Amino acid sequence: MHVAHDHDHGHDCGGPRPPHSHAHSHGHSHGHGHGHHHGPPPSGNMGKAFAIAVGLNVAFVAVEAAAGLFSGSMALLADAGHNLSDVLSLLLAWGASILAARAPSGRFTYGLKSSSILAAIANAALLWVAIGAILVETIRRFAEPAPITGTTMILVAAAGIVVNALSALLFAKGSKSDLNLRAAFVHLLADAAVSAGVVIAGIVILFTGWQVVDPIASLVITAVIAWSSWGLLRESLRMGMMAVPESIDIAAVRHFLEGLPGVTRVHDLHIWPMSTTETALTAHIVMPGAERGDAFLHKLAHELDHRFGIGHPTVQIETDSESACALESEHVV
Repeated sequence: MHVAHDHDHGHDCGGPRPPHSHAHSHGHSHGHGHGHHHGPPPSGNMGKAFAIAVGLNVAFVAVEAAAGLFSGSMALLADAGHNLSDVLSLLLAWGASILAARAPSGRFTYGLKSSSILAAIANAALLWVAIGAILVETIRRFAEPAPITGTTMILVAAAGIVVNALSALLFAKGSKSDLNLRAAFVHLLADAAVSAGVVIAGIVILFTGWQVVDPIASLVITAVIAWSSWGLLRESLRMGMMAVPESIDIAAVRHFLEGLPGVTRVHDLHIWPMSTTETALTAHIVMPGAERGDAFLHKLAHELDHRFGIGHPTVQIETDSESACALESEHVV
């Protein structure tokens, strides 16, 4: 039996025990969409995409903010503020991807992979700060309407559609497996849609002269931002609390482990995100009288990765079914 690291969380299971068995494998790539990849995370290989997207959006924010001040359009200023928050989000995600690729150290034994989770939480919070700022200014504009140049709104917002759509395409592929890249993709795609809304508002103002359309469009923009970011906020907070990733059914994992030949019980089962792309598992499985070697552990690691996208499993095999484990109760962590 493969002797590996003790992973009993500081508790001791009663009775004689065999060496702890660590089921862990590398190098598999099955493409089942579970959100796990071996090797560098997708965001770690996208430095060029981040650089292009940041450059495009910084230039556009400057142009859009200037145009908003010139035309008096709150909708343009609101969109520029949101685009600025996207630039900061892209920088956070980019920085996290660089940190996540760093090698483990004596103090950070998992490396800095969890920095991607922290960046996701920061990005979600940043969006909601931007929403609050936009709402305050929009309400002020309802009380103190200002003249607006519809033509400027249309031209600048149309350019925004192009910039944001092109930037979003840079992250389309990686967004399927990385929450950070998905945040970037969703933000940029939402910006393209919001810019389209500003174009429509500009056309209405140009032909009708209804200035109130501008703050109304700004309210619609904040609603779109809030709607598109709520799921990201919820998922990033869950990751920060080490919840089981949404793509994994823990009941199905337990059923799979309990169905292994020779297994009578499974306890102390934990599944949590190590980063926005990698998932870990620890579990105790009771196999009375079992003599299992490395082949069993390697196959188990392969199946957990293949079926559930869990790439870092640690499994403790207990062969004495008569001695109660201190961690057997589901209420003990």
